[in-house]
Amino acid sequence: MSSVDPIPVSPSPSPPAQPVARRRLSKLRIVLSAMLVVVLASGGYVGWQWWNSAQATESFDPWFAGYADVTATPAFNFETPKGDATRDVVLSFIVADKDDACTPTWGAAYSLDEASEVLDLDRRLARLQQLGGQAIVSFGGLLNDELATGCEDESKLVDAYAAVLDRYDVTTIDLDIEAGNLTDVAAGKRRADAISRLQSERRAAGDDLAVWLTLPVAPSGLTEDGTTAVSQMLVAGVDLAGVNVMTMDYGSSKKATMSMAEASIQALTSTKRQLGTLYSRAGTDLSEATLWSKLGATPMIGQNDVPAEVFSLADAEKLNAFAQEKRIGRMSMWSLNRDVTCGSNYADVKRVSDACSGIEQGDATFAVTLATGFTGRPEISATAVTTDEADRIETPVDDPETSPYMIWSEEASFLEGTKVVWHQNVYQAKWWTRGDLPDNPVLNEWETPWTLIGPVLPGEKPFEQPTLPVGTYPDWSGTTQFNKGDRVLFEGVPYESKWWNQGESPDAASSGPDASPWVPLTEAEVKTVRASLPAAG
Repeated sequence: MSSVDPIPVSPSPSPPAQPVARRRLSKLRIVLSAMLVVVLASGGYVGWQWWNSAQATESFDPWFAGYADVTATPAFNFETPKGDATRDVVLSFIVADKDDACTPTWGAAYSLDEASEVLDLDRRLARLQQLGGQAIVSFGGLLNDELATGCEDESKLVDAYAAVLDRYDVTTIDLDIEAGNLTDVAAGKRRADAISRLQSERRAAGDDLAVWLTLPVAPSGLTEDGTTAVSQMLVAGVDLAGVNVMTMDYGSSKKATMSMAEASIQALTSTKRQLGTLYSRAGTDLSEATLWSKLGATPMIGQNDVPAEVFSLADAEKLNAFAQEKRIGRMSMWSLNRDVTCGSNYADVKRVSDACSGIEQGDATFAVTLATGFTGRPEISATAVTTDEADRIETPVDDPETSPYMIWSEEASFLEGTKVVWHQNVYQAKWWTRGDLPDNPVLNEWETPWTLIGPVLPGEKPFEQPTLPVGTYPDWSGTTQFNKGDRVLFEGVPYESKWWNQGESPDAASSGPDASPWVPLTEAEVKTVRASLPAAG
């Protein structure tokens, strides 16, 4: 996400900032803590797992907050929200000072003090809070260096982040990491270590700190740099509130026939799978519900930076419906500044404006459309903890009596198209495979030979290879020579020869299909043969 560089105005004197009271434990966390004492006393470790699962997925409702570019001109009056949809706001962007990388600024144009004096930012935030709104601060963005990119002193880096949190009294931060800030691996490690230390210190003092990592995305999911950024946070011990993906500016990664809503939904689905893998590799297996709750989406409303990409109000409705169905944890948009039809004097709507969407909106707003169903608040979500003894999943046991296909085995080989059951799910082989776990956590779909089809359904019966009447084909004999294409019956099951063979029993085809010269006829082929047989009687 980007913003137009502002023109700084000379600062004017202002009264000294008043001290702000720190937030302590929320009422919800106190209640949950009391519940935990009872649960642990009565249920032991099982109770602990239940409490963590409830905390991760039920302690807060998904929330909406649009981004507001603090330094954009004309200024957006976030301090006077017109309704619940604009009540909470993500203020962007805190970045490094160009002369001192360990000093936080707004857009590299205003120090924190200058923003208070020139933009009246502190007073406007106080007004927002008076009206019941909450602010999130976003670090980074596209145009400037995020603090960790240039500040190499970890203590100074922690102090820089803390100065922002203390000044604006926020419980949730957003790390918008893109462009050079994302590809700088060393900066990523510094950032993760500093945030981990800051979060630990805050929680030890009884203060909440939710950390959202905002990253670019394609329909296929996060880039390698993006997954690295998530891994760095998890390795450093950061308890991520979630990963917010920028569902915008897809370029060549989006098929021309795919709508912006479809691309965004696919991007979220792909990222959810990647997130499950990343947490699993870090030693924490999260449930499907928790993984969805740790996802956020931020579309760029209206005209995107890619000229051919326009995110319409219809796209917003479809994305919102999907997000509500899956209960993703957060919805945002870029940006509140742009949520209005361009005026008649703005000639080229394909040229992205900071002050309008580039499409005809009428009386509708993207904020109201995207916020539908997102009734939670960022402050409550900050109390959720998921990495400390998270809601782990018990490995399901596969029962041959209720599995519609053979259960996967490490010793067996599987041809392309073969279906198997593993951990109560049905998988299909994309190519020949042997020894590859169907549910092996991989970041990209091309890394696994298996496609997940769906779960084993209640009441399913074991798969039985279809048979044909005696005499349809000759019975297999170990002394007979068979050529390619010959068909036989073995215990009533029809097989076809893949090449010349003699003495090779079809019985071995199930355990070693690649080496066996025999392949059983498919159910569809058997039905075709049955239809060609003369009617009995």
